[in-house]
Amino acid sequence: MTELDELARRRGFYFPSSETYGGVAGFYTYGPAGAALKANVEDAWRERFSTEEGHVEIDAPTVMPEPVFEASGHLDGFDDMLVRCPECAESHRADHLVEDNTDIEEAESFSPEEIAEVIAENGLTCPNCGTELAGEPVEDFNLMFETNIGPGSDRPGYLRPETAQGIFVEFPRLKEYARGQLPFGVTQIGRAYRNEISPRNAVVRTREFTQAELELFVSPGDPGPETSEFAGIEAPLYAASEQGPNGEPELRDIADAVSDGTIGSAYIGYYLAAAREWYERVGLDMNRFRFRQHQAGERAHYAADCWDAEADVSMPGEDPEWIELAGFADRGNYDLSKHAEGGADDFTVFEAYDEPKVVETATVDPDMSYLGPEFGGDAGAVAEALAELAESDRSAFEGEEVEVDGEVDGETHAVPVEKVNFAVEEVEENGEHVTPNVIEPSFGVDRAVYAALVHSYEADEIDGEERDVLRLPAEVAPTTVGVFPLMDKDGMGETARDLAAELRRAGLDAEYDDSGAIGRRYRRQDEVGTPFCVTVDYESLETDTVTLRERDSTAQVRLPTEELVGTLAELKAGRTDFEALRERHDEV
Repeated sequence: MTELDELARRRGFYFPSSETYGGVAGFYTYGPAGAALKANVEDAWRERFSTEEGHVEIDAPTVMPEPVFEASGHLDGFDDMLVRCPECAESHRADHLVEDNTDIEEAESFSPEEIAEVIAENGLTCPNCGTELAGEPVEDFNLMFETNIGPGSDRPGYLRPETAQGIFVEFPRLKEYARGQLPFGVTQIGRAYRNEISPRNAVVRTREFTQAELELFVSPGDPGPETSEFAGIEAPLYAASEQGPNGEPELRDIADAVSDGTIGSAYIGYYLAAAREWYERVGLDMNRFRFRQHQAGERAHYAADCWDAEADVSMPGEDPEWIELAGFADRGNYDLSKHAEGGADDFTVFEAYDEPKVVETATVDPDMSYLGPEFGGDAGAVAEALAELAESDRSAFEGEEVEVDGEVDGETHAVPVEKVNFAVEEVEENGEHVTPNVIEPSFGVDRAVYAALVHSYEADEIDGEERDVLRLPAEVAPTTVGVFPLMDKDGMGETARDLAAELRRAGLDAEYDDSGAIGRRYRRQDEVGTPFCVTVDYESLETDTVTLRERDSTAQVRLPTEELVGTLAELKAGRTDFEALRERHDEV
Protein backbone atom coordinates (compact mmCIF):
# COMPACT_ATOMS: atom_id res chain seq x y z
CA MET A 1 0.00 0.00 0.00
CA THR A 2 3.05 2.29 -0.13
CA GLU A 3 2.01 4.01 -3.38
CA LEU A 4 -1.53 4.74 -2.20
CA ASP A 5 -0.31 5.87 1.22
CA GLU A 6 2.15 8.25 -0.41
CA LEU A 7 -0.58 9.61 -2.69
CA ALA A 8 -2.93 10.04 0.28
CA ARG A 9 -0.39 12.16 2.13
CA ARG A 10 0.82 14.16 -0.87
CA ARG A 11 -2.62 14.97 -2.24
CA GLY A 12 -4.29 15.69 1.09
CA PHE A 13 -6.50 12.66 1.68
CA TYR A 14 -5.16 11.68 5.11
CA PHE A 15 -1.96 11.74 7.15
CA PRO A 16 -0.88 10.98 10.75
CA SER A 17 -1.95 13.65 13.24
CA SER A 18 0.33 15.85 15.35
CA GLU A 19 3.49 14.80 13.53
CA THR A 20 5.22 18.02 14.57
CA TYR A 21 5.16 16.61 18.12
CA GLY A 22 6.12 13.10 17.11
CA GLY A 23 2.57 11.93 16.42
CA VAL A 24 0.70 9.12 18.14
CA ALA A 25 -0.44 5.88 16.56
CA GLY A 26 -4.10 5.50 15.72
CA PHE A 27 -4.99 9.14 15.02
CA TYR A 28 -5.25 10.59 11.50
CA THR A 29 -6.16 13.95 10.05
CA TYR A 30 -8.19 14.08 6.85
CA GLY A 31 -6.76 16.73 4.54
CA PRO A 32 -8.84 18.83 2.12
CA ALA A 33 -9.38 16.02 -0.39
CA GLY A 34 -10.02 13.38 2.26
CA ALA A 35 -12.41 15.51 4.29
CA ALA A 36 -14.44 16.22 1.16
CA LEU A 37 -14.47 12.55 0.13
CA LYS A 38 -15.48 11.46 3.64
CA ALA A 39 -18.25 14.06 3.83
CA ASN A 40 -19.60 12.93 0.45
CA VAL A 41 -19.61 9.28 1.59
CA GLU A 42 -21.47 10.30 4.75
CA ASP A 43 -24.01 12.26 2.72
CA ALA A 44 -24.56 9.28 0.42
CA TRP A 45 -25.11 7.04 3.47
CA ARG A 46 -27.48 9.54 5.06
CA GLU A 47 -29.49 9.81 1.84
CA ARG A 48 -29.83 6.02 1.45
CA PHE A 49 -30.21 4.77 5.02
CA SER A 50 -31.90 7.70 6.72
CA THR A 51 -33.74 9.94 4.27
CA GLU A 52 -34.83 7.28 1.78
CA GLU A 53 -35.96 4.94 4.57
CA GLY A 54 -37.91 7.70 6.34
CA HIS A 55 -35.86 7.44 9.54
CA VAL A 56 -34.83 10.24 11.89
CA GLU A 57 -31.27 11.24 12.74
CA ILE A 58 -29.87 12.33 16.12
CA ASP A 59 -26.53 13.66 17.32
CA ALA A 60 -25.69 12.37 20.82
CA PRO A 61 -22.68 13.33 23.00
CA THR A 62 -19.43 11.46 22.54
CA VAL A 63 -18.85 11.37 26.34
CA MET A 64 -21.37 9.47 28.46
CA PRO A 65 -21.52 8.63 32.19
CA GLU A 66 -20.29 5.32 33.55
CA PRO A 67 -23.75 3.82 34.30
CA VAL A 68 -24.53 3.78 30.56
CA PHE A 69 -21.65 1.41 29.92
CA GLU A 70 -22.27 -0.64 33.05
CA ALA A 71 -25.76 -1.36 31.74
CA SER A 72 -24.61 -2.01 28.17
CA GLY A 73 -21.90 -4.46 29.28
CA HIS A 74 -18.99 -2.52 27.80
CA LEU A 75 -17.14 -2.22 31.09
CA ASP A 76 -17.06 -6.00 31.53
CA GLY A 77 -16.89 -7.38 28.02
CA PHE A 78 -15.52 -4.82 25.55
CA ASP A 79 -12.08 -6.39 25.31
CA ASP A 80 -9.40 -7.37 22.82
CA MET A 81 -6.67 -9.94 23.47
CA LEU A 82 -3.25 -8.55 24.33
CA VAL A 83 0.16 -10.22 24.46
CA ARG A 84 3.21 -8.25 25.61
CA CYS A 85 6.79 -8.90 24.48
CA PRO A 86 9.02 -9.72 27.48
CA GLU A 87 12.05 -8.15 25.77
CA CYS A 88 10.95 -4.84 24.23
CA ALA A 89 7.65 -4.51 26.17
CA GLU A 90 5.74 -3.84 22.93
CA SER A 91 2.06 -4.77 23.17
CA HIS A 92 0.40 -6.68 20.33
CA ARG A 93 -3.16 -7.69 19.60
CA ALA A 94 -2.84 -11.45 19.98
CA ASP A 95 -5.57 -12.55 17.58
CA HIS A 96 -4.15 -10.37 14.79
CA LEU A 97 -0.70 -11.82 15.45
CA VAL A 98 -2.17 -15.29 14.92
CA GLU A 99 -4.10 -14.31 11.77
CA ASP A 100 -1.04 -12.63 10.23
CA ASN A 101 1.24 -15.63 10.79
CA THR A 102 -0.98 -18.73 10.50
CA ASP A 103 -3.79 -20.04 8.31
CA ILE A 104 -6.38 -19.14 10.97
CA GLU A 105 -8.77 -16.55 9.56
CA GLU A 106 -11.02 -15.59 12.48
CA ALA A 107 -8.86 -15.82 15.59
CA GLU A 108 -11.12 -13.31 17.35
CA SER A 109 -13.51 -16.17 18.08
CA PHE A 110 -10.82 -18.02 20.09
CA SER A 111 -10.42 -17.73 23.86
CA PRO A 112 -7.24 -16.15 25.31
CA GLU A 113 -6.10 -19.62 26.40
CA GLU A 114 -6.56 -21.01 22.89
CA ILE A 115 -4.68 -18.07 21.38
CA ALA A 116 -1.79 -18.64 23.81
CA GLU A 117 -1.63 -22.28 22.68
CA VAL A 118 -1.56 -21.29 19.00
CA ILE A 119 1.25 -18.79 19.67
CA ALA A 120 3.30 -21.49 21.40
CA GLU A 121 2.56 -24.22 18.84
CA ASN A 122 3.58 -21.99 15.92
CA GLY A 123 6.58 -20.39 17.60
CA LEU A 124 5.26 -16.88 16.97
CA THR A 125 7.62 -14.02 17.75
CA CYS A 126 7.38 -10.31 18.49
CA PRO A 127 7.04 -8.38 15.19
CA ASN A 128 9.04 -5.58 16.75
CA CYS A 129 12.16 -7.36 18.02
CA GLY A 130 11.79 -11.06 17.12
CA THR A 131 11.60 -12.40 20.70
CA GLU A 132 9.60 -15.64 21.09
CA LEU A 133 6.20 -15.13 22.69
CA ALA A 134 5.55 -18.75 23.76
CA GLY A 135 4.54 -18.87 27.40
CA GLU A 136 3.61 -15.19 27.59
CA PRO A 137 0.11 -14.59 29.02
CA VAL A 138 -2.67 -13.52 26.69
CA GLU A 139 -4.90 -11.09 28.56
CA ASP A 140 -8.16 -9.27 27.94
CA PHE A 141 -7.65 -5.53 27.51
CA ASN A 142 -10.64 -3.17 27.81
CA LEU A 143 -10.76 -0.71 24.90
CA MET A 144 -12.69 2.07 26.64
CA PHE A 145 -11.19 5.56 27.00
CA GLU A 146 -11.96 6.77 30.53
CA THR A 147 -12.38 10.39 31.60
CA ASN A 148 -13.91 12.40 34.45
CA ILE A 149 -17.03 14.50 34.07
CA GLY A 150 -16.59 17.74 35.97
CA PRO A 151 -13.84 18.50 38.50
CA GLY A 152 -12.41 15.67 40.55
CA SER A 153 -13.14 12.01 39.99
CA ASP A 154 -16.58 11.68 41.56
CA ARG A 155 -18.34 11.12 38.25
CA PRO A 156 -16.39 8.91 35.85
CA GLY A 157 -17.34 8.83 32.20
CA TYR A 158 -16.15 7.23 28.98
CA LEU A 159 -15.71 8.25 25.38
CA ARG A 160 -18.28 6.21 23.53
CA PRO A 161 -16.89 3.14 21.74
CA GLU A 162 -19.85 3.17 19.35
CA THR A 163 -22.61 5.61 18.49
CA ALA A 164 -25.38 3.10 19.23
CA GLN A 165 -25.60 3.66 22.99
CA GLY A 166 -26.52 7.30 22.40
CA ILE A 167 -29.59 6.06 20.55
CA PHE A 168 -30.51 3.32 23.02
CA VAL A 169 -30.43 5.48 26.15
CA GLU A 170 -32.70 8.06 24.49
CA PHE A 171 -35.27 5.48 23.39
CA PRO A 172 -37.93 6.57 25.93
CA ARG A 173 -38.00 10.02 24.32
CA LEU A 174 -37.43 8.88 20.74
CA LYS A 175 -40.43 6.54 20.86
CA GLU A 176 -42.60 9.59 21.60
CA TYR A 177 -41.42 11.26 18.39
CA ALA A 178 -42.35 8.05 16.57
CA ARG A 179 -45.80 8.19 18.26
CA GLY A 180 -45.13 4.75 19.70
CA GLN A 181 -45.50 3.09 16.30
CA LEU A 182 -43.21 0.18 15.43
CA PRO A 183 -41.11 -0.26 13.39
CA PHE A 184 -39.18 3.00 13.45
CA GLY A 185 -35.54 3.74 12.79
CA VAL A 186 -33.00 6.16 14.25
CA THR A 187 -29.66 6.93 12.60
CA GLN A 188 -26.50 8.65 13.75
CA ILE A 189 -23.20 9.55 12.10
CA GLY A 190 -20.47 10.49 14.52
CA ARG A 191 -17.15 9.85 16.21
CA ALA A 192 -16.37 6.83 18.35
CA TYR A 193 -13.24 5.91 20.29
CA ARG A 194 -11.43 2.67 21.05
CA ASN A 195 -8.05 2.39 22.72
CA GLU A 196 -6.72 -0.07 20.15
CA ILE A 197 -3.77 -2.23 21.20
CA SER A 198 -2.02 -2.01 17.85
CA PRO A 199 -3.50 0.47 15.36
CA ARG A 200 -2.57 -0.32 11.76
CA ASN A 201 -3.40 0.01 8.07
CA ALA A 202 -3.71 3.80 8.05
CA VAL A 203 -7.36 4.74 8.69
CA VAL A 204 -8.54 1.11 8.82
CA ARG A 205 -7.82 0.54 12.52
CA THR A 206 -7.57 3.76 14.47
CA ARG A 207 -8.34 4.97 17.97
CA GLU A 208 -10.76 7.65 16.80
CA PHE A 209 -13.08 6.94 13.90
CA THR A 210 -16.48 7.72 12.40
CA GLN A 211 -19.46 5.38 12.44
CA ALA A 212 -22.76 5.55 10.60
CA GLU A 213 -25.29 3.45 12.48
CA LEU A 214 -28.96 2.65 12.08
CA GLU A 215 -31.02 1.20 14.92
CA LEU A 216 -34.33 -0.16 13.67
CA PHE A 217 -36.79 -0.88 16.48
CA VAL A 218 -39.24 -3.62 15.55
CA SER A 219 -42.03 -5.55 17.24
CA PRO A 220 -40.87 -8.93 18.65
CA GLY A 221 -43.24 -10.73 16.28
CA ASP A 222 -42.41 -8.70 13.17
CA PRO A 223 -41.34 -11.13 10.38
CA GLY A 224 -39.68 -8.34 8.41
CA PRO A 225 -40.13 -7.19 4.82
CA GLU A 226 -41.21 -9.43 2.00
CA THR A 227 -38.24 -10.95 0.19
CA SER A 228 -39.71 -9.66 -3.06
CA GLU A 229 -38.49 -6.20 -1.99
CA PHE A 230 -34.87 -7.25 -2.57
CA ALA A 231 -35.18 -10.28 -4.86
CA GLY A 232 -32.69 -10.35 -7.71
CA ILE A 233 -29.88 -8.64 -5.81
CA GLU A 234 -26.88 -10.97 -5.72
CA ALA A 235 -23.82 -10.87 -3.49
CA PRO A 236 -21.01 -13.24 -2.44
CA LEU A 237 -22.21 -14.83 0.82
CA TYR A 238 -19.62 -16.50 3.03
CA ALA A 239 -21.85 -18.49 5.38
CA ALA A 240 -20.51 -19.72 8.73
CA SER A 241 -20.95 -23.35 7.63
CA GLU A 242 -18.62 -22.79 4.66
CA GLN A 243 -15.79 -21.03 6.46
CA GLY A 244 -12.53 -22.91 6.81
CA PRO A 245 -9.20 -23.52 5.03
CA ASN A 246 -10.92 -24.40 1.74
CA GLY A 247 -14.10 -22.40 2.16
CA GLU A 248 -15.25 -19.94 -0.48
CA PRO A 249 -18.09 -17.40 -0.68
CA GLU A 250 -20.99 -18.29 -2.96
CA LEU A 251 -22.65 -15.75 -5.24
CA ARG A 252 -26.30 -15.93 -4.28
CA ASP A 253 -29.57 -14.09 -4.57
CA ILE A 254 -29.96 -12.54 -1.10
CA ALA A 255 -33.71 -13.16 -1.09
CA ASP A 256 -33.13 -16.88 -1.72
CA ALA A 257 -30.64 -16.99 1.17
CA VAL A 258 -33.31 -15.56 3.48
CA SER A 259 -35.90 -18.01 2.23
CA ASP A 260 -33.73 -21.07 2.91
CA GLY A 261 -32.57 -19.82 6.32
CA THR A 262 -28.93 -19.08 5.44
CA ILE A 263 -29.67 -15.50 6.48
CA GLY A 264 -31.70 -15.68 9.66
CA SER A 265 -33.80 -12.54 9.28
CA ALA A 266 -35.62 -10.83 6.44
CA TYR A 267 -34.54 -7.50 7.92
CA ILE A 268 -30.88 -8.55 7.78
CA GLY A 269 -31.38 -9.67 4.18
CA TYR A 270 -32.99 -6.34 3.30
CA TYR A 271 -30.07 -4.35 4.68
CA LEU A 272 -27.46 -6.63 3.11
CA ALA A 273 -29.09 -5.97 -0.26
CA ALA A 274 -29.22 -2.22 0.39
CA ALA A 275 -25.58 -2.20 1.52
CA ARG A 276 -24.39 -4.17 -1.48
CA GLU A 277 -25.87 -1.56 -3.83
CA TRP A 278 -24.66 1.35 -1.68
CA TYR A 279 -21.05 0.16 -1.54
CA GLU A 280 -20.99 -0.14 -5.32
CA ARG A 281 -22.47 3.34 -5.54
CA VAL A 282 -19.58 4.86 -3.53
CA GLY A 283 -16.88 3.15 -5.56
CA LEU A 284 -16.19 -0.36 -4.27
CA ASP A 285 -15.34 -3.14 -6.71
CA MET A 286 -17.95 -5.87 -6.26
CA ASN A 287 -15.39 -8.46 -7.38
CA ARG A 288 -13.48 -7.67 -4.19
CA PHE A 289 -16.46 -7.60 -1.83
CA ARG A 290 -18.34 -10.18 0.24
CA PHE A 291 -20.68 -10.69 3.18
CA ARG A 292 -19.30 -13.01 5.87
CA GLN A 293 -21.53 -14.56 8.53
CA HIS A 294 -20.26 -14.58 12.10
CA GLN A 295 -19.36 -17.97 13.45
CA ALA A 296 -20.92 -19.08 16.73
CA GLY A 297 -17.80 -18.28 18.76
CA GLU A 298 -17.50 -14.68 17.57
CA ARG A 299 -21.18 -13.75 17.53
CA ALA A 300 -22.40 -11.80 20.55
CA HIS A 301 -24.43 -14.01 22.88
CA TYR A 302 -27.55 -11.89 22.39
CA ALA A 303 -27.33 -11.72 18.56
CA ALA A 304 -29.65 -14.06 16.66
CA ASP A 305 -27.66 -13.55 13.45
CA CYS A 306 -24.81 -11.30 12.35
CA TRP A 307 -23.06 -10.67 9.04
CA ASP A 308 -20.12 -8.45 8.14
CA ALA A 309 -19.55 -6.62 4.88
CA GLU A 310 -15.90 -7.14 3.95
CA ALA A 311 -13.59 -5.81 1.24
CA ASP A 312 -10.28 -7.06 -0.07
CA VAL A 313 -7.87 -4.11 0.17
CA SER A 314 -4.73 -5.86 -1.09
CA MET A 315 -2.86 -4.48 -4.07
CA PRO A 316 -2.57 -6.44 -7.36
CA GLY A 317 -0.39 -9.53 -7.01
CA GLU A 318 -0.70 -9.68 -3.21
CA ASP A 319 -2.61 -12.21 -1.10
CA PRO A 320 -6.18 -11.05 -0.31
CA GLU A 321 -6.50 -8.82 2.74
CA TRP A 322 -10.09 -8.73 3.92
CA ILE A 323 -11.20 -5.96 6.26
CA GLU A 324 -14.55 -5.51 7.95
CA LEU A 325 -16.56 -2.58 6.59
CA ALA A 326 -19.88 -2.96 8.38
CA GLY A 327 -21.83 -5.27 10.66
CA PHE A 328 -25.49 -6.29 10.33
CA ALA A 329 -26.92 -7.75 13.54
CA ASP A 330 -30.24 -8.93 14.88
CA ARG A 331 -29.64 -7.86 18.50
CA GLY A 332 -32.97 -9.00 19.91
CA ASN A 333 -34.19 -6.91 22.86
CA TYR A 334 -30.86 -7.09 24.70
CA ASP A 335 -29.96 -3.40 24.54
CA LEU A 336 -33.29 -1.95 25.61
CA SER A 337 -33.74 -4.59 28.33
CA LYS A 338 -30.34 -3.80 29.84
CA HIS A 339 -31.03 -0.07 29.90
CA ALA A 340 -34.49 -0.73 31.35
CA GLU A 341 -32.76 -2.51 34.24
CA GLY A 342 -30.20 0.23 34.76
CA GLY A 343 -32.23 3.33 33.94
CA ALA A 344 -35.29 4.97 35.42
CA ASP A 345 -37.49 5.22 32.31
CA ASP A 346 -39.85 2.95 30.39
CA PHE A 347 -38.16 1.17 27.48
CA THR A 348 -41.31 -0.54 26.23
CA VAL A 349 -43.88 0.36 23.59
CA PHE A 350 -47.62 -0.21 23.94
CA GLU A 351 -48.95 -2.30 21.07
CA ALA A 352 -52.71 -2.37 20.65
CA TYR A 353 -54.47 -5.62 19.78
CA ASP A 354 -56.57 -5.80 16.64
CA GLU A 355 -59.45 -6.68 18.95
CA PRO A 356 -59.69 -6.52 22.76
CA LYS A 357 -58.92 -9.76 24.62
CA VAL A 358 -60.52 -11.09 27.78
CA VAL A 359 -57.83 -12.61 29.97
CA GLU A 360 -57.65 -14.02 33.47
CA THR A 361 -55.40 -12.20 35.88
CA ALA A 362 -54.38 -13.26 39.37
CA THR A 363 -54.25 -10.62 42.12
CA VAL A 364 -53.46 -10.46 45.81
CA ASP A 365 -54.51 -7.90 48.41
CA PRO A 366 -52.48 -8.84 51.50
CA ASP A 367 -53.86 -7.99 54.93
CA MET A 368 -51.17 -5.58 56.10
CA SER A 369 -52.62 -5.58 59.62
CA TYR A 370 -51.41 -9.18 59.73
CA LEU A 371 -48.17 -8.85 57.70
CA GLY A 372 -46.95 -5.83 59.68
CA PRO A 373 -46.88 -7.39 63.16
CA GLU A 374 -45.82 -10.77 61.76
CA PHE A 375 -42.90 -9.71 59.55
CA GLY A 376 -42.01 -6.23 60.79
CA GLY A 377 -39.72 -4.38 58.38
CA ASP A 378 -39.99 -7.20 55.83
CA ALA A 379 -43.76 -6.82 55.47
CA GLY A 380 -43.59 -4.68 52.33
CA ALA A 381 -41.11 -7.02 50.66
CA VAL A 382 -43.31 -10.02 51.53
CA ALA A 383 -46.32 -8.28 49.93
CA GLU A 384 -44.36 -7.59 46.76
CA ALA A 385 -43.13 -11.19 46.62
CA LEU A 386 -46.70 -12.46 46.96
CA ALA A 387 -47.83 -10.28 44.05
CA GLU A 388 -45.00 -11.59 41.85
CA LEU A 389 -45.83 -15.17 42.82
CA ALA A 390 -49.48 -14.66 41.90
CA GLU A 391 -48.42 -13.72 38.39
CA SER A 392 -46.00 -16.63 37.95
CA ASP A 393 -47.57 -19.57 39.87
CA ARG A 394 -51.23 -19.57 40.82
CA SER A 395 -51.01 -23.12 42.16
CA ALA A 396 -48.92 -21.82 45.07
CA PHE A 397 -52.12 -20.41 46.59
CA GLU A 398 -54.11 -23.65 46.55
CA GLY A 399 -53.17 -24.79 50.09
CA GLU A 400 -53.75 -23.25 53.48
CA GLU A 401 -50.40 -21.46 53.40
CA VAL A 402 -48.32 -19.91 50.66
CA GLU A 403 -44.55 -19.84 50.90
CA VAL A 404 -42.38 -17.07 49.57
CA ASP A 405 -39.14 -18.98 49.02
CA GLY A 406 -35.95 -17.05 49.51
CA GLU A 407 -37.49 -13.87 48.18
CA VAL A 408 -37.02 -11.75 51.28
CA ASP A 409 -33.53 -11.50 52.77
CA GLY A 410 -32.83 -15.00 51.50
CA GLU A 411 -35.39 -16.49 53.92
CA THR A 412 -38.57 -18.47 53.32
CA HIS A 413 -41.75 -16.96 54.73
CA ALA A 414 -45.11 -18.74 55.11
CA VAL A 415 -48.31 -16.71 54.96
CA PRO A 416 -51.86 -18.03 55.56
CA VAL A 417 -53.76 -17.93 52.27
CA GLU A 418 -56.74 -16.33 54.02
CA LYS A 419 -54.51 -13.32 54.84
CA VAL A 420 -53.45 -12.94 51.20
CA ASN A 421 -56.85 -12.36 49.59
CA PHE A 422 -55.87 -14.15 46.41
CA ALA A 423 -58.34 -13.87 43.51
CA VAL A 424 -58.53 -14.62 39.79
CA GLU A 425 -60.46 -12.10 37.74
CA GLU A 426 -61.37 -11.68 34.09
CA VAL A 427 -60.29 -8.37 32.59
CA GLU A 428 -60.43 -6.90 29.11
CA GLU A 429 -57.06 -5.92 27.63
CA ASN A 430 -56.65 -3.69 24.61
CA GLY A 431 -52.94 -4.32 24.11
CA GLU A 432 -49.65 -5.00 25.82
CA HIS A 433 -46.32 -3.34 26.54
CA VAL A 434 -43.48 -4.94 24.57
CA THR A 435 -39.74 -4.39 24.53
CA PRO A 436 -38.78 -3.92 20.87
CA ASN A 437 -36.08 -5.93 19.15
CA VAL A 438 -33.26 -4.08 17.41
CA ILE A 439 -31.93 -4.61 13.90
CA GLU A 440 -28.58 -2.84 13.56
CA PRO A 441 -26.64 -2.05 10.39
CA SER A 442 -23.40 -0.41 11.61
CA PHE A 443 -21.01 1.09 9.03
CA GLY A 444 -17.41 2.21 9.47
CA VAL A 445 -17.13 5.41 7.44
CA ASP A 446 -13.32 5.56 7.46
CA ARG A 447 -13.09 2.01 6.19
CA ALA A 448 -15.55 2.73 3.39
CA VAL A 449 -13.39 5.70 2.38
CA TYR A 450 -10.23 3.59 2.51
CA ALA A 451 -11.74 0.73 0.49
CA ALA A 452 -13.08 3.18 -2.10
CA LEU A 453 -9.58 4.65 -2.48
CA VAL A 454 -7.96 1.22 -2.81
CA HIS A 455 -10.52 -0.07 -5.30
CA SER A 456 -10.49 3.10 -7.41
CA TYR A 457 -6.69 3.52 -7.50
CA GLU A 458 -5.03 2.63 -10.78
CA ALA A 459 -1.82 3.40 -12.67
CA ASP A 460 -2.25 3.56 -16.44
CA GLU A 461 -0.73 5.27 -19.47
CA ILE A 462 -2.17 8.13 -21.51
CA ASP A 463 -0.45 9.26 -24.71
CA GLY A 464 2.74 7.51 -23.64
CA GLU A 465 2.71 9.14 -20.21
CA GLU A 466 2.09 7.26 -16.96
CA ARG A 467 -0.55 8.61 -14.64
CA ASP A 468 -2.04 7.71 -11.24
CA VAL A 469 -5.82 7.91 -11.30
CA LEU A 470 -8.58 7.48 -8.75
CA ARG A 471 -11.71 6.31 -10.55
CA LEU A 472 -14.05 7.55 -7.82
CA PRO A 473 -17.74 7.94 -8.67
CA ALA A 474 -18.70 11.54 -9.36
CA GLU A 475 -21.12 11.53 -6.44
CA VAL A 476 -18.37 11.09 -3.84
CA ALA A 477 -15.27 12.52 -5.57
CA PRO A 478 -13.71 15.36 -3.52
CA THR A 479 -13.96 17.72 -6.50
CA THR A 480 -16.56 17.40 -9.23
CA VAL A 481 -14.87 19.52 -11.85
CA GLY A 482 -11.56 21.22 -12.48
CA VAL A 483 -11.81 24.51 -14.38
CA PHE A 484 -8.79 25.62 -16.44
CA PRO A 485 -7.98 28.45 -18.79
CA LEU A 486 -5.86 27.23 -21.67
CA MET A 487 -3.59 30.11 -20.66
CA ASP A 488 -4.13 32.92 -18.19
CA LYS A 489 -4.15 35.61 -20.86
CA ASP A 490 -6.48 37.41 -23.27
CA GLY A 491 -9.42 37.07 -20.87
CA MET A 492 -9.34 33.25 -20.65
CA GLY A 493 -8.26 33.27 -17.00
CA GLU A 494 -10.95 35.74 -15.98
CA THR A 495 -13.63 33.79 -17.87
CA ALA A 496 -12.53 30.50 -16.25
CA ARG A 497 -12.52 32.03 -12.75
CA ASP A 498 -16.03 33.41 -13.27
CA LEU A 499 -17.17 30.02 -14.55
CA ALA A 500 -15.70 28.22 -11.50
CA ALA A 501 -17.54 30.65 -9.21
CA GLU A 502 -20.81 30.04 -11.07
CA LEU A 503 -20.41 26.28 -10.70
CA ARG A 504 -19.77 26.64 -6.95
CA ARG A 505 -22.88 28.78 -6.55
CA ALA A 506 -24.82 25.98 -8.25
CA GLY A 507 -23.61 23.57 -5.54
CA LEU A 508 -20.88 21.84 -7.53
CA ASP A 509 -17.36 21.36 -6.13
CA ALA A 510 -15.20 23.23 -8.62
CA GLU A 511 -11.45 23.93 -8.48
CA TYR A 512 -9.78 26.60 -10.58
CA ASP A 513 -6.21 25.85 -11.72
CA ASP A 514 -3.98 27.81 -14.11
CA SER A 515 -0.61 26.47 -12.94
CA GLY A 516 1.57 24.63 -15.45
CA ALA A 517 0.85 22.92 -18.74
CA ILE A 518 -2.73 21.83 -19.41
CA GLY A 519 -1.69 18.15 -19.46
CA ARG A 520 -0.09 18.45 -16.04
CA ARG A 521 -3.27 20.04 -14.69
CA TYR A 522 -5.31 17.13 -16.04
CA ARG A 523 -2.95 14.69 -14.30
CA ARG A 524 -3.30 16.49 -10.96
CA GLN A 525 -7.08 16.23 -11.14
CA ASP A 526 -6.98 12.59 -12.26
CA GLU A 527 -4.82 11.79 -9.26
CA VAL A 528 -7.40 13.10 -6.75
CA GLY A 529 -10.33 11.50 -8.58
CA THR A 530 -11.91 14.58 -10.18
CA PRO A 531 -14.26 13.06 -12.79
CA PHE A 532 -14.52 16.08 -15.14
CA CYS A 533 -12.42 18.99 -16.30
CA VAL A 534 -13.55 22.11 -18.18
CA THR A 535 -11.18 24.14 -20.34
CA VAL A 536 -11.70 27.70 -21.51
CA ASP A 537 -9.77 28.38 -24.75
CA TYR A 538 -9.79 30.95 -27.54
CA GLU A 539 -12.82 29.31 -29.18
CA SER A 540 -14.65 29.67 -25.86
CA LEU A 541 -14.25 33.45 -26.07
CA GLU A 542 -15.57 33.51 -29.63
CA THR A 543 -18.46 30.98 -29.44
CA ASP A 544 -19.32 30.88 -25.70
CA THR A 545 -18.53 27.17 -25.54
CA VAL A 546 -16.15 25.09 -23.42
CA THR A 547 -14.54 21.67 -23.63
CA LEU A 548 -15.60 19.06 -21.07
CA ARG A 549 -13.19 16.17 -20.41
CA GLU A 550 -14.01 12.87 -18.72
CA ARG A 551 -11.38 11.42 -16.38
CA ASP A 552 -11.71 7.71 -17.16
CA SER A 553 -11.76 7.77 -20.96
CA THR A 554 -10.00 11.18 -21.30
CA ALA A 555 -12.52 11.90 -24.08
CA GLN A 556 -13.59 15.53 -24.59
CA VAL A 557 -16.66 17.20 -26.04
CA ARG A 558 -17.45 20.83 -26.76
CA LEU A 559 -20.73 22.17 -25.45
CA PRO A 560 -22.40 25.56 -24.88
CA THR A 561 -21.30 27.24 -21.66
CA GLU A 562 -24.93 27.83 -20.67
CA GLU A 563 -25.50 24.03 -20.60
CA LEU A 564 -22.52 23.29 -18.36
CA VAL A 565 -24.14 23.59 -14.92
CA GLY A 566 -27.09 21.40 -15.83
CA THR A 567 -24.93 18.85 -17.62
CA LEU A 568 -22.52 18.46 -14.69
CA ALA A 569 -25.43 18.17 -12.24
CA GLU A 570 -26.94 15.41 -14.38
CA LEU A 571 -23.58 13.60 -14.63
CA LYS A 572 -22.93 13.81 -10.88
CA ALA A 573 -26.40 12.50 -10.04
CA GLY A 574 -26.04 9.62 -12.52
CA ARG A 575 -29.00 10.75 -14.60
CA THR A 576 -26.85 10.75 -17.73
CA ASP A 577 -23.39 9.54 -18.72
CA PHE A 578 -20.55 10.77 -20.85
CA GLU A 579 -21.36 8.40 -23.69
CA ALA A 580 -24.68 10.18 -24.10
CA LEU A 581 -22.84 13.52 -24.30
CA ARG A 582 -20.51 12.18 -26.96
CA GLU A 583 -23.54 11.34 -29.08
CA ARG A 584 -25.03 14.83 -28.71
CA HIS A 585 -21.92 17.03 -28.92
CA ASP A 586 -18.83 17.31 -31.08
CA GLU A 587 -15.78 15.50 -29.77
CA VAL A 588 -12.55 17.43 -29.48
